[in-house]
Amino acid sequence: MIGYAYDDRIGKMGVLEFFKSRLIRLHPLVILGSALGLLAFLFDPFGGHPELYGTGKILLAFLCSVLLIPFPAIADRSFNLFSFNASAWSLFWEYVANIVYAFVLYRLRRGYLLLLTILAAVALCWVAYRSGNLLGGWSGPTFWDGCARISYSFLAGLLIYRSNLIIKNRLGFIGLAILLFLAFIMPFSKWNFLSEPLVVLFYFPFLVSLGAGATLSPGLKKVCIFSGKISYPLYMTHYAVLWMFGNYYGSHKPGTGQLALIIIVSLILLVAFAYLVMVVYDIPVRRYLSKKRSEGLAKRETKGF
Repeated sequence: MIGYAYDDRIGKMGVLEFFKSRLIRLHPLVILGSALGLLAFLFDPFGGHPELYGTGKILLAFLCSVLLIPFPAIADRSFNLFSFNASAWSLFWEYVANIVYAFVLYRLRRGYLLLLTILAAVALCWVAYRSGNLLGGWSGPTFWDGCARISYSFLAGLLIYRSNLIIKNRLGFIGLAILLFLAFIMPFSKWNFLSEPLVVLFYFPFLVSLGAGATLSPGLKKVCIFSGKISYPLYMTHYAVLWMFGNYYGSHKPGTGQLALIIIVSLILLVAFAYLVMVVYDIPVRRYLSKKRSEGLAKRETKGF
């Protein structure tokens, strides 16, 4: 949660250093996710038509994906905003939210933050009513839906932290997992324009408050810490496999048993790959960039004396 990590620090570190910190934390995996997506697009053994696109267009789409510039131009990727890594749509809005936080939100009093959160909730309800659900944000026509989605979640997270809305409980890991699972099995129906906002506006913040106040055994605490660390590498690398799986499913039509086996094995391999990415690439790159940043700060401070 950004408030927990930076509310007490950003005033001392300054806006520029805050942006550097966020880039070091987030962007190495944006680049890797785009590279994996490009490789999956070019060498997918189950489908795809890279030959329909010129080298220039593919390179431009890749560059836009790396720089988080919306460029929905690849039909084989459903014209999503960031052709080779669809997950990056939320990172685009995460960056926007961080910019707003650095210049406005971290200074904002709680009353004004509550007002903005209510306005964001209204916008989210409007998106759900207009579209029938809250699945947008990743494509050109639903671009601004992403703004509504990130606005509410970001503001609600800040509000929960600054209001200390922590619900002490003994539900533990299993209890909280069951409550979260209930949201995942909510049936899709014509009422999703109503049920999805209710879940996002009230149920998810409730789970966050419960999670912050939960008491865990040492073993389960380690599981939660590991899950938190691996979630971002997994999120930014899984979409390349998802496209290949979609092409495989469309061309081979696997049976239920075979499909279940593929999904289970793939999930295990994806988590293992994400762990490898985290250990071999993400952590070393961030450590190197952080070291260079610290050295630069030390040099500037030395010159100042």
